Amino acid sequence: MVKKTLAVIALAVLALFAVPTAATAAGYVAADKVTVSGSAVAGGTVVVSFAAGAFTAGEQVSFACTGSGTATLSAVKAATATLVKTADASGATSVNVKLPADATGTYTVTATGVTSANVATASITIGAADAGTTGKALASTGYNAPMLLIWGSAGVLLLGIALVVVMTIVRRQRANA
Repeated sequence: MVKKTLAVIALAVLALFAVPTAATAAGYVAADKVTVSGSAVAGGTVVVSFAAGAFTAGEQVSFACTGSGTATLSAVKAATATLVKTADASGATSVNVKLPADATGTYTVTATGVTSANVATASITIGAADAGTTGKALASTGYNAPMLLIWGSAGVLLLGIALVVVMTIVRRQRANA
């Protein structure tokens, strides 16, 4: 009985320590080593850079870009564009992503080291374009009164109601006395 209990405890401890190592088997590049710069608008070009140490020196890095529409990675144009480039001597690399003219939503750029299996991802979110307001402010659709005026008016109204209630109570008490 004791041997079975110890065997179960040993298996539980083994499972506890084995699961996290399986989850961290792939080398993930830290988010602070990935930068996105450029114009994240429809038709714009964005540069996704992976800092030194993200990949091994001179390693082939496979890039993939997924999202709605047709994106272009440096020179490859497809719905899911892929490209292979070589990292520099410090393990850094970058890729240009040209977004389609009708780009919407989020595009995900994934870089995978061919030999190191390091994986880095970057998200490019395209904001909704507001046609017809280019260079202009949005029209005002609300009431532009100061909040102090609104709250002050509400306070005066409540004081007036309270005064009417108090005067009614006092008048009834005088009439009954």
